[in-house]
Amino acid sequence: MKNLKRSAAAIALAGLTIFSSSFVSGAMAADARPLIQAMQNSEGEPTLAPMLKNVIPAVVNISVKGTKEVSNNMLFNIPEEFRFMFPQLNQPNRQREFRALGSGVIIDAKEGYIVTNHHVVEDASSIRIALSDGREYEATKIGSDPHTDLALLKLKEFDNLTALPFNSREQMDVGDFVVAIGNPFGLGQTVTSGIISALGRTGLNIENIENFIQTDAAINSGNSGGALVNLRGELVGINTAILGPNGGNIGIGFAIPVDMVKTVVKQLKEFGEVRRGTLGVAGSELTPDLAENFGYKGKAGAFVNEVTPGGAAEKAGIRPGDIITSINGKNIKSFGELRAIIATLGSGADAKIGIFRDGKNLTVNATLTEPDTLSGSDAGQLSDVLEGATLTNNDGGGVLVSAVAPRSRAFAVGLREGDVITTVNRDNVKDLSDLKNKMSKSKSGATALRIQRGSSVLYLTIRH
Repeated sequence: MKNLKRSAAAIALAGLTIFSSSFVSGAMAADARPLIQAMQNSEGEPTLAPMLKNVIPAVVNISVKGTKEVSNNMLFNIPEEFRFMFPQLNQPNRQREFRALGSGVIIDAKEGYIVTNHHVVEDASSIRIALSDGREYEATKIGSDPHTDLALLKLKEFDNLTALPFNSREQMDVGDFVVAIGNPFGLGQTVTSGIISALGRTGLNIENIENFIQTDAAINSGNSGGALVNLRGELVGINTAILGPNGGNIGIGFAIPVDMVKTVVKQLKEFGEVRRGTLGVAGSELTPDLAENFGYKGKAGAFVNEVTPGGAAEKAGIRPGDIITSINGKNIKSFGELRAIIATLGSGADAKIGIFRDGKNLTVNATLTEPDTLSGSDAGQLSDVLEGATLTNNDGGGVLVSAVAPRSRAFAVGLREGDVITTVNRDNVKDLSDLKNKMSKSKSGATALRIQRGSSVLYLTIRH
């Protein structure tokens, strides 16, 4: 048995050596030897323990308490003249207490900054952080972004923290080994391992802005906000979601890539919110037929269907029919990935955009603009049921509901952050200006707004 154990260890170690080039970019096998040697125990057997000793102290458990408002949404589905028949529905919105658990990652040991998921700390009035060594501290929320599902916390008091460094490689590859660390089901810190299964996953309707790393490292309930690290112990993503029956793991988990984390954290530190930028294009995924028709031999990119007049794209010289291939030197796989990157760069950011046009590869420079916005009573001027909503242009078409004030009419009728208004009476809505125009022409009878919410579609009927 002893010889068999050593043989198995030798095979596993050989496997790590073979794959060393996949996580040490551009390095010869000899350059990977220090890393391989650091992943062996005293008997020469492969182990992740040395790396994890440095990583685990930077991953924390988060427990939150708070209250959530439970609204009587049924009331506004009943015509005004019949509401007197349902006095029980006229009760004010109720407050419900809740407790929740999650995970987080220390990214700055000197300042006490922690990154987690927005949904972990949403509506939290109290945030408690537990370190791996048993110490506990109180934290405050600096800011959060529901569209990327990221939040930034800061410890009130702390001492002798360990932070995770960000991934030092510019490019990750499918097949790279990764390790997920978090607090599943409140059990305490748990480590699972796997590989990167896919990159740039979009269209999953998990978040409003998606550009996920997919991994088969086991991620379960409570892992939200935890770390996805490479074999050097560097942060490559923040675990956020799984696909599986009843919330169980089936080997399909998703993490927010570290590049997106960096840009969102930078804005949350500076402004307490994400001041989203827009390029001003509407487009679609690049299909083989489109690529062939436009003489493009590549397989990845974002096809531009429409350019917003006066927007950043038009000023940069981007035209309908262009294929966007890269942003700031990073190749673009899909229109969804383009949208996610643009949305997290922030308004005023400069972007170097690679495009394919008429058989040539070109590079243009664009300065992202702040999206047009209607909020509060201004949104209510379109319709009283929109009062309290913040409406903004949605890259890809439609109008995004970027925020909804509690106790507002918009909240009461069921509008939520992340909803996208796509049509007015079956007419497609291009942007906020188009919504204003179509709403102004629909002033009699009833107006039906088509709302896209993740993978679901619902209609909001407005009676005039």
